[in-house]
Amino acid sequence: MVDVIIIGAGPSGISCAIAAQKAGLDYLVLEKGVLVNSIYNFPVNMIFFSTSQKLEIGQVPFISHQDKPTRAEALEYYRRLWLDLNLNIHTNEKVLSVEGNNLDFCVKTEKNEYRTKKVIVATGFYDHYNALNIPGENLPKVKHYYDEAHHYINKNVIVVGSANSACDVALECYQKGAKVTMVIRESELYQKVKYWILPNIENRISEGSIKVFFNSELIEINPAKVVIKTPERIVELDNDYVLAMTGYKPDYQFFEKLGISIGNDEYHTPFYNIDSMECSRSGMYLCGVILAGMHTSKLFIENTRDHGYIIINDILKGLSE
Repeated sequence: MVDVIIIGAGPSGISCAIAAQKAGLDYLVLEKGVLVNSIYNFPVNMIFFSTSQKLEIGQVPFISHQDKPTRAEALEYYRRLWLDLNLNIHTNEKVLSVEGNNLDFCVKTEKNEYRTKKVIVATGFYDHYNALNIPGENLPKVKHYYDEAHHYINKNVIVVGSANSACDVALECYQKGAKVTMVIRESELYQKVKYWILPNIENRISEGSIKVFFNSELIEINPAKVVIKTPERIVELDNDYVLAMTGYKPDYQFFEKLGISIGNDEYHTPFYNIDSMECSRSGMYLCGVILAGMHTSKLFIENTRDHGYIIINDILKGLSE
């Protein structure tokens, strides 16, 4: 029996672990992938929008070469937190179910079973993309996670989406020599794209360097072509790769399995107590970006860093009663 099990070893899960450790609680973090699995799967050359100072957790300094850290620097920072603080984290151990009740949960994983008094869910949303749900989406040439532009040099690349990721990907692929076409459902680019990116992508579109179909959608993907529905007609284009930057969402199937109630609002936000972060299931807490449901642009590392301390303080009160 441990005091608390934390599901997910992203920044939010790590912040909970640090808070639990400082409070003297017996805790365990269970992560289905690698440490900070989402950040590990970010594009290789990604640079954070936030400064390193705003990404710090557990009051441990995050030093980067520039004001805004790279993916590699972030991975190094979180590795250092794990090892230097000797955090109790099990990676590559996926949680399958959580049975029992408050103060006596049984957490079952692919490898083991654990008993715990409290559970914190900090699973993020990056592992679950918004599918296109069209024929050909499962072809090897379709990517929902961007890696780097080298694969796409001198290739016909379709980028689906209009927000930050899509614009970043379209620009980088174009700059490295890909022939880029964007397919966008709306009538314009997302106007909250990063302020240094938006003018650049708009200029590339205006000059014809990056082609774009507005008010359009991809309806079929074939090994050598794609089919696009535009307001005027159906268009077929030669194609080598489809980069579907369509956004991500929490694992609602896992939430259902855990008995976490979801609201009927437009963002499918989980029910939780704003003061304690305890969800609809007694003794279970939600932490980090999953609190915003489908509103994935609302919460980030920098504005969820204190969640761990809020939750652990509530757990301490519950265990002392």
